[in-house]
Amino acid sequence: MCNTSLQEHRLPCTQKTAIITPVLKKQKADPDEPKNCRPISNLTFISKVLEWIVVQQVTQHLEVADLMPEYRSAYRKHHCTESVLMKVLSDILGVADSRQVTLLGL
Repeated sequence: MCNTSLQEHRLPCTQKTAIITPVLKKQKADPDEPKNCRPISNLTFISKVLEWIVVQQVTQHLEVADLMPEYRSAYRKHHCTESVLMKVLSDILGVADSRQVTLLGL
């Protein structure tokens, strides 16, 4: 099913459904008020497997073709928020050592 979906560039109709469960944003909120809930979507197992396969293929292509930005940490092996934080801190300290102005926009 996964191979066919990838070859035909489409997902079978049976895999396009999700079980949606409303979860309260705050414990003391009124559960009868829709704005107090956030939807949690549980997808089918096959659609999650297919999603994982596509992510692996796209990531591999981006890395092999050298299209992934060097300092991007999200969705990469051996990268995390700590590595990004260390890079930013290193850049800030380097600029501060040379007595330049540092501006960080988040």
